[in-house]
Amino acid sequence: MPEMETENSNTTNTATEPVSSENPDDEKQQQKKLTNAAEYDPAFLPDMLPVYYKRLFPHKPFYRWLSYALSEDGIFVNREISFTLHDDIYIRYLCFESQQEFEKELCTRCPFKIDIGAVMNTRPKNNRISAAAMAPVQRELVFDIDMTDYDDVRTCCSDKSVCQKCWKFMAVAANILDTAVKEDFGWEHILWVFSGRRGIHCWICDYEARHLDTQGRSAVAEYLQIINNAMGANGASVSRVFIGERMHHSVRRAFQIIEPMFEEIILKDQNLFSTPKGIEKLCNFIGDEAARQETEQYLLNNVEEGAPAFKVWDAFKRYANSMRCNATQSVWSRRLKNIIEEIQLACLYPRLDINVTKGFNHLLKAPFCIHPSTGKVCVPFNASAAAKFNPTTVPTIAQLLQEINAFDEKNKVEDETDEKSRIKDYKKTSMFKGVVVFEEFVRKLETSLKAKTKKLNEMMMEF
Repeated sequence: MPEMETENSNTTNTATEPVSSENPDDEKQQQKKLTNAAEYDPAFLPDMLPVYYKRLFPHKPFYRWLSYALSEDGIFVNREISFTLHDDIYIRYLCFESQQEFEKELCTRCPFKIDIGAVMNTRPKNNRISAAAMAPVQRELVFDIDMTDYDDVRTCCSDKSVCQKCWKFMAVAANILDTAVKEDFGWEHILWVFSGRRGIHCWICDYEARHLDTQGRSAVAEYLQIINNAMGANGASVSRVFIGERMHHSVRRAFQIIEPMFEEIILKDQNLFSTPKGIEKLCNFIGDEAARQETEQYLLNNVEEGAPAFKVWDAFKRYANSMRCNATQSVWSRRLKNIIEEIQLACLYPRLDINVTKGFNHLLKAPFCIHPSTGKVCVPFNASAAAKFNPTTVPTIAQLLQEINAFDEKNKVEDETDEKSRIKDYKKTSMFKGVVVFEEFVRKLETSLKAKTKKLNEMMMEF
């Protein structure tokens, strides 16, 4: 077992081992009792996690992902992994020699959360001996997008809540970001993961992306970050975009994704500009104070009170276009000449937590964790199908264990003696799609790595 450093806000230095039964029949009875109803109760999470990690967590593909077909020395054994246990006991600098050791530790400690850090130049567990000499050598390039960053432009939900309407913000963000990293940087091994409550994580696993230094990561993050936070009227924070004289090709490509979705998401689903407060919000996107006040006054005087957002937007576009045409030397023909496009971008362009992307040694929650508050699984999804993904139907751990029970009860799997003919437990549940997405991602990653290794060996033989 690896050495561990334990930190605990409650000053407790030891973790309680999960309760397990020596009798398999008792374990089955306990599982059935825990999952009589699919409704998730956080109080039962410590009792459900041992079953989840033993029967459902995809240990093998998870190891295959982080080992990268063992294409580089120390790529798995020098990887820092952290566990957050019950009562917020936080353990950093874990590392594992093999899949079997990782699986054993996972099933023994049953963490509430798993975080993945960088691959170090030495075993992370040696940090007490060589902390000064320990440094990250590679790490996936990651992006973190949280729904709460869209609270100023969503009306259907707020804070921690999420529904299928506001999920469209995440679907657009994933589409834009996925396209950008593929077309602008040539990366192709990209893993998208639902965070378990209201956000998404993106892991870029190409060799070049993993080996970027801090400066390189910062450059990528800044390139993809076009939104600026400014102070609007009444001290309100507002997201703004400034296109400049010419729209950059990457911004134009993003705009082509955003423009057809703006009416559906902002005007129809969110009905964002339908109230005086909404009109104020719309005008807050205007960076020039005099123009903002004049526009707000025009809309309040010329749009019927309570008019739907699309009518307010149409009136705004007419006003902005007339001002641009009739005042060739005004701010509308210079600073605000792209204001219509800038507002659409400000509403729907990905709102990145760029500090997560810039940090070489930033730890990020692993796929297939269980979110302690919601009980939902952090499942992977395809960016191309993000619009069809429904965060409200992502299975909870209670639901998964109930599905296993129902399947086993119906098919009498517990009496099966031939291990090879047994159906994998995740295939009995609604987690199946997420695991398939993950396995297909890992398969393509391994195929690419093996092809590169073969090509390199052939080149060496020629010399």
